[in-house]
Amino acid sequence: MKKVKVRHYSGIGGQAVLEGVMMKNSDRYAVAVRRPDGSVAVEVEEFRGIGRGKLFMRIPFIRGFFIFLNSLILGMKALDYSSSVYEEEEGGESTGSKVETAVITAISVALAVFIFLILPYMITEKISVYMRNASLLAILEGAIRIGVFILYILAISLMKDIRRLFRYHGAEHKCINCIETGHELNVENVMRASRLHRRCGSSFILFVMVVSIVVFFFIRVDSLWLKVLLRILLIPVISGISYELIALSGRSDMFIVRLLSAPGLLLQRLTTREPDERMVEVAIRSVEAVFDWRSYLKDAFGIIPQQSQ
Repeated sequence: MKKVKVRHYSGIGGQAVLEGVMMKNSDRYAVAVRRPDGSVAVEVEEFRGIGRGKLFMRIPFIRGFFIFLNSLILGMKALDYSSSVYEEEEGGESTGSKVETAVITAISVALAVFIFLILPYMITEKISVYMRNASLLAILEGAIRIGVFILYILAISLMKDIRRLFRYHGAEHKCINCIETGHELNVENVMRASRLHRRCGSSFILFVMVVSIVVFFFIRVDSLWLKVLLRILLIPVISGISYELIALSGRSDMFIVRLLSAPGLLLQRLTTREPDERMVEVAIRSVEAVFDWRSYLKDAFGIIPQQSQ
């Protein structure tokens, strides 16, 4: 596959799920899952999400939080479907009711807030006994937050299922990179594409952590509980800013944008792995269910793909 320097934004995105890949294009999404018997199950649905068509969804720095929230909701739906397909084939029990899924989601979000937001602050408060410089403490808190996140990624990557999830994550990125650099979507081309992509959720999380360092650097309050409360209340602001940065990184190739994107791409070396051809086949099925890549290549690159046999 010949390398192409020009990249065109496709608008599609996705995530890895249990033995599969979810891809979203506009209001439609597809989840493709490899069944234990070797076949591929594909579900195509419409997802409108919170705030669809509302004015605030077009306002920069405000829309980001709701887009982030919608991605969490859709991600849980996709994971629930993939696990249900796999468990049905394995003869296991169903994943449970929507109420149970909602409870698990709420608990997961609460744990994430504590581990990546509150815990670093608590550690920094302990260190503040020996360090009185508020500016250095704000930077230190952010550094601890990033360190905790990296340690978390390294820890879960020891699990076999997570390593497979990271390989499907790589397949997702490779498919998008393949078409956005002007190549036909087939297994051979996808396998040669990069597994790193600027619009990745891993990069978004890193942006969130870096932006939080800057925001909390300028916020100085004395009350312990107010400090904790502000860290929670400012999540929409921080995620809104981070979304605009990740959106810019996906559309621009300016030097400063590439520089800002570099740490996120480096992090993706931990959150993605090289997939095998069977994983790539599943990812391609997901893309083709919601995205006409042939028309895209013709419009964006002037390439007329060969029709598949």
